[in-house]
Amino acid sequence: MRDPELLFELTAAADEVPPGLPLVAGLTGFADAGSAVTQLNSYLLEALEVVPLAEFDNDALLDYRARRPTIVFDQDHLAEYTPPKLTLSIAHDDVGQSFLLLTGYEPDFQWERFADALFLLMERFAVSSMTWVHAIPMPVPHTRPIQVTVSGTRTDLIESMSVWKPRTQAPANLLHLVEYRMQERGDEVVGFVLLVPHYLADTELPNAAVTALESISASTGLIFPTDRLRTEGREFLTKVDEQVTGNDELRRLVGTLEQRHDTYMEGMTLQSPLTDEDGVIPSADEIAAELEKFLATRRRRDDEQA
Repeated sequence: MRDPELLFELTAAADEVPPGLPLVAGLTGFADAGSAVTQLNSYLLEALEVVPLAEFDNDALLDYRARRPTIVFDQDHLAEYTPPKLTLSIAHDDVGQSFLLLTGYEPDFQWERFADALFLLMERFAVSSMTWVHAIPMPVPHTRPIQVTVSGTRTDLIESMSVWKPRTQAPANLLHLVEYRMQERGDEVVGFVLLVPHYLADTELPNAAVTALESISASTGLIFPTDRLRTEGREFLTKVDEQVTGNDELRRLVGTLEQRHDTYMEGMTLQSPLTDEDGVIPSADEIAAELEKFLATRRRRDDEQA
């Protein structure tokens, strides 16, 4: 295996990092329900002071044909080329606490080598813990708070926050591999899986990003500004509620999800929040089809008013 240190280049700021900081991570590209990780990364990079420490090699890690970079065509010439970035940075929260932040795409290639490279960086900066988030679609109602499943070595967080504890097989995220290796090494690591309403999984759901930030805060003690996201979340759900209220079929389907969710959360003997005793799940397509029409109409109205 080639030297994992060749996968990244350090910046001058890497020499100024204090040891013992927590690492927060979220990589896009797989099962990002509600665009939770995409929003999280964008929000943190915009809202906080962030300084790159290490930049990873796109040519070694990225499948350009699967995730093509953006090019800007300006009338008669190419004006801008924007490649994706996978970066480890240092950031400061709303009260000045420092932490490391891994943002960007999930590598398409060389997972083991990337994990080794990340461990080299974690050792260099004497990282105290890693917290990472991702989001999956679940048959849960949008009218209830987004819940999480917690994994890793923090039993306190698992016991207090994890609402669904299945034994199941699922496609892995690269950070699953990193978490697994950290558990083997005895390092502190926490993974949060956000359980996003399945019929809103293809939308940009601000409340998913809020839950991601709250989960990270619970693990690390970091404080983040969330007022804008919370306002956007209330406005988005108000629009969804308007559509549901005006459609009898949608109202019944969402009501079924609410009943199932509440019964599960009360601690009754359902196997999971996914199904009732008959194993019946309201179809995401049935709900999403109507919501798509509604949201598309709202977007057209907003564009016309702009």
